[in-house]
Amino acid sequence: MKFSACLSAAALQLAALTTAAAAAAPPPKAADIIKIIAPGSVSCPPSETQECRTADQAADFLIASMAKYKICTYNEMAAVLSLMAFESVDFRYKHNVYPGRPGQGTANMQMANYNLLYAKSLDGVRDKVADISSVDGLSPDKLNYILSLVTPDEHNFGSGPWFLTTQCDKSVRDALKANVDSGFATYMACVGVSVTDERRAYLTRAKKAFGLS
Repeated sequence: MKFSACLSAAALQLAALTTAAAAAAPPPKAADIIKIIAPGSVSCPPSETQECRTADQAADFLIASMAKYKICTYNEMAAVLSLMAFESVDFRYKHNVYPGRPGQGTANMQMANYNLLYAKSLDGVRDKVADISSVDGLSPDKLNYILSLVTPDEHNFGSGPWFLTTQCDKSVRDALKANVDSGFATYMACVGVSVTDERRAYLTRAKKAFGLS
């Protein structure tokens, strides 16, 4: 039976249980699903532990963020997780490494203007950016300051769900719910990118992890 992820704070846990039931296997942890989608998240390089998070470390934050933003369907969860895993290189980075664009980051690798909007949406953070109305003309240090406010783990892993539910039109979510493949192209258009082979590979793993293929 397919559980309603909206009714529980453990959306990924429920997905894991349902996927496992179909395979008649012991139910995996949510982290196991993340490891399928982002194979590099099994461990972190010793030199990159400041930003890098393993699937085991990220799982609870991702579960909470899916519940917070009411991302209820496996299609949507697969799409959001595949995007974040791709953009952050399997959750290794919280900031743009190349070309090193100031203010760009989070697991969703959002541009600075979106990180300002995201910061303004968060309790305990919005007051710190109340006097900033735009990122236009801000210094690199100021842009990176804004980024630093949204990269603690509890916010970092909420960036993808926040973006889909607040910055994309409802039609994007409807498209994902109807068909994860064509909906993913619509989702990527909202993000402002195209569906490359590399992005499709992450989605393919996410579909497998959620039993969608």
